[in-house]
Amino acid sequence: MIRMLPVVLIGFLCGVSSGVETVESPNVVFILVDDLGVMDLEPYHPETFYETPNLSRLAARSMRFTQGYAANPVCSPTRYSLMTGKYPSRVGATNWFSGVREGRFRPAPLNAVMPLEEYTLAEALKDAGYRTAFLGKWHLGPTDDFGPKAQGFDVNVGGFRAGSPPGGYFAPYRNPHLEDGPDGEYLTNRLAEETTELIRQFKDDRFFIYLSFYSVHTPLQAPDDLVEQYQRKAARLDVSDAERFASEEQVWPDAGPRRVRVVQDHPTYAAMVQSMDDAVGRILDQLDQLGLSENTVVCFMSDNGGLSTSEGSPTSNLPYRGGKGWLYEGGIREPYLIAWPGVTDTGGTCDVPVISTDFYPTLLEILGLPLIPDQHKDGLSLVPLLKGEEDSFRREALFWHYPHYSNQGGFPGGAIRSGNSKLIERYEDGRIHLYDLAQDPGEQHDLAADRPELAEALRNRLHSWYEEVGAEFLRAREGGPEPWRP
Repeated sequence: MIRMLPVVLIGFLCGVSSGVETVESPNVVFILVDDLGVMDLEPYHPETFYETPNLSRLAARSMRFTQGYAANPVCSPTRYSLMTGKYPSRVGATNWFSGVREGRFRPAPLNAVMPLEEYTLAEALKDAGYRTAFLGKWHLGPTDDFGPKAQGFDVNVGGFRAGSPPGGYFAPYRNPHLEDGPDGEYLTNRLAEETTELIRQFKDDRFFIYLSFYSVHTPLQAPDDLVEQYQRKAARLDVSDAERFASEEQVWPDAGPRRVRVVQDHPTYAAMVQSMDDAVGRILDQLDQLGLSENTVVCFMSDNGGLSTSEGSPTSNLPYRGGKGWLYEGGIREPYLIAWPGVTDTGGTCDVPVISTDFYPTLLEILGLPLIPDQHKDGLSLVPLLKGEEDSFRREALFWHYPHYSNQGGFPGGAIRSGNSKLIERYEDGRIHLYDLAQDPGEQHDLAADRPELAEALRNRLHSWYEEVGAEFLRAREGGPEPWRP
C-alpha cells in the first residue's frame, strides 16, 4: 500500500519554501510505561511508596503537566492516539486489542488494528530524515503486517501483537522480535540495554526512539533483591488488609462491589516501578555521556491509570477515583513530562489539561517540521505551554468514549472535561454524573442535580462530538433489551 506524503511535508523535505525556517532539529526519546499510575511517581506524589529518583531527575528538566490525560482508560486506544494524533473513536479502536467482554449488553464493535492508512508520527519523522526505532510493547495490530516496521520504524525490538510479555519478565521471553538473553535476565533491564545501544549507534544522526516498556503491566514479577527491599519497607507501614482496600461501585450484572486498593504497599509492584525508573536513569546517563542531552527532547507518560481494581490490585491512585479501565480520573490521568533543552531546562509545572493526542503536533513543531492537521486532527501543539505562553493556548474540551465492559470492572461510558467541569455518561442507561475537579478531584460529589443547565450543556457538547467522530455504542444481546442510545 502506498501512502502519499502531505504536500507541505514534501515541500519541506525537498527544500521548497514553505514558510518554515530550516534549523538543526533535536533528537526525540519517547518513553511510555504500561499501567503506571500518576500517583506512583515522586514528581507527582512525593510521599509515594515507590522510589523514582530518575524520574524526579527528568522532571527537573521538564515541563510537568499536572493534568495530563490518556485518550482512553486502557492501553491500545491510547497507543493509537499517540501514533496518530487522533481520538481512537474515529476508527473504532476503543478497547484493548482484542477486548470483547460482554455484560448486560454487547460492547460496541471493535476495530483491533491501527489502520495502515494512518500517517504515523514515526512515518512523519522518518520521512523528515530521522532514524526511527521502536522497543517494547506494541499491541496495535494482530500480525507483523501491522507492526512497528509497517508503521514507520526502521528497527523493532520486542514489539508485536501481545499486550503483556508472553514469557513473563524473565528470559526466556518467547518474543519473536527479541532474542533471548541468559536465563533470568530481566526484561525491563534488557530493554534499557537495547535502547542505550541504539542511542550509541544513532548518535551521529537525528533519531526518534520510542521505548514502550512492558512494565508495570501484569504479571507482577521483579528481581528478588528489589522485592525483598520493599517487603521490608512495607512491613514498617504495618497496614492491615482492612485498611489496604475499600470498595468501588460495580456494574456487571449480579456482582457485588469491586475491591479497590487505597494503600500503596505492594512489594513486587514497587520493585517493578523502581526497575523501570532505573532503566530511565540508564537512558538519561547514556544521553549525558554521549553529549546528546542538550539536543534531545525526552517525553514520558503512561498509557492509562494504575491497576487498582483487579488482577491483584497492585497500586492505589488516591486521591483519584478508580484506575485502569475506569473513566474516573484514576483511569485516565497520567504522568506527562516533556523535556525540551533550552526551553524547559529549569523545570516547571503546567495545570492546563492536555491529552495523549497532543504529542504528535507538539513534536512536529519542536522539531521545526510543518504540522499535518488532517492527520493529527484531535491534537494541539503544546509549544505555547512549554514556553509559558498559556494565554495563547485554546481548547474547548477533552473527550473520552469507552463503549466496553473493562476487565477491571469499569462501566461503558463517555466523558467530557471543559474547564474544571467533568461530565460522565453511562451507556447502559444514560445516567450522567457531574464533578468539579478543582474542588473534588476524587469525584465523590455528583453535581448533576444541582447544576442541571451545566450538565445539559456538557452532555449536548459530548453528543455532538460522538457524531463528529462516528462513535459506536452498546448493542443488545440476542433476545435481550435494547441499550440506551444518545
